Amino acid sequence: MLVLLAAIFVLHIICIILLLTATIDNGWWIGGSLVQTDIWARWIVVNNTWHSTDLPSTYPESYLQAVQASSVLACIFSIIGIFVFVAQLFTLAKGQRFTISGAFQFLACLCIMIAASIYTDRFHINEQNLGNYGHCFILAWISFALTFISSIIYFVLRKKTAE
Repeated sequence: MLVLLAAIFVLHIICIILLLTATIDNGWWIGGSLVQTDIWARWIVVNNTWHSTDLPSTYPESYLQAVQASSVLACIFSIIGIFVFVAQLFTLAKGQRFTISGAFQFLACLCIMIAASIYTDRFHINEQNLGNYGHCFILAWISFALTFISSIIYFVLRKKTAE
């Protein structure tokens, strides 16, 4: 049982790292080797140095704010979820399920799915020939899958009963 709990804890830490990387790093859209766009700014190489610029005015502001808020909320819910999991390890009665931890992970899952879905649907529609989705976009979808799996594990998992 201890190995299972450790594996779940490690999975949760991996989810948090992926969510934070997807939210913070500058690789949601890669436009060649000279332009990278994240959900906060556009980065352009000038004289072999990266410079931060504002996002293009063609980006719908309300959708951009929804992507930013959903990404940040996913990180917050996942971090709260791991603290709740550790607290439940010590306070949950034997035989009870880790439903509160699962709920926080499921909320994180929904938030990152919303962020990645909006980004997919509303941004770079006319730029398909000018670049590709970057590593942070891919990490967002991977973290969606992992947080979903983690939430299901929490919903199914019971605290071991005394034998």
